[in-house]
Amino acid sequence: MSWETIAPPPEALPPDPITVRAQTIPPRHYFPEHSHLWHQLVYAIDGVLAVHAEERSFVISPEQAVWLPAGVVHRVGSLQGAEFRSLWIAGRAGADLPAAPVLFGVSPLLRALIVEAAAIAAHADEDGYVGRVARLILDQLRRATPLLTALPWPRSRALGALCEVLHANPADARSPEAWGKMLGMSSRTLARRFETELGMSLRAWRRRLRLFRSIELMGGGLTVTRTAMALGYSSTSAFVHAFRMEMGSSPQSYMSRRGMEA
Repeated sequence: MSWETIAPPPEALPPDPITVRAQTIPPRHYFPEHSHLWHQLVYAIDGVLAVHAEERSFVISPEQAVWLPAGVVHRVGSLQGAEFRSLWIAGRAGADLPAAPVLFGVSPLLRALIVEAAAIAAHADEDGYVGRVARLILDQLRRATPLLTALPWPRSRALGALCEVLHANPADARSPEAWGKMLGMSSRTLARRFETELGMSLRAWRRRLRLFRSIELMGGGLTVTRTAMALGYSSTSAFVHAFRMEMGSSPQSYMSRRGMEA
């Protein structure tokens, strides 16, 4: 299936200090490449976003957001659909934030503030509440911890098709030879292209995909056991071990720190 474009947002007044846009992105839709005169925070309160900026491509869950400084050319879409929240931030308000695109972890407080900012976006700021919420968001962004790891996404159509299949069904156990045959290339060529485009092996990418999807599934209410089954692990204990090796804690502890049950 092909992707469909979404019309870019109409020209708007510069944010002062923050403008919040709320939009539903249908499955396999995207905003074509563009840039802004102001900074932008890309976030989805539900679903997964695909973000392309400065030769980097990756997908983010509601646990993550992307900071895009003014002038950065970017493209944003969603493979399976998402509730998109875009925060436009005035240049002076974000002057002390990173000068290059950064992936942030989103705390429960920052998420709640973004949701609240979207809910009151059309309200007159008669008592200063809208401004206080905006200042709290900026404070949270300054305190947010940049994430060194993300789920990279290929730019080529061939590897993109493979990753889409695995994203939809992380339990798919096909071998590199089988994937290579499907894409009309040898397993060695597939391995070389994966390393070139994503900076990691197919095996390492699938491992990170499972971790990424596990957080998404548990955040959506699935138990640890059901998550392990959905991701194709041989047992719950195998999933817990893999999660602990990657994240340094059990799934239950990780989700508890984020105010979620697992």
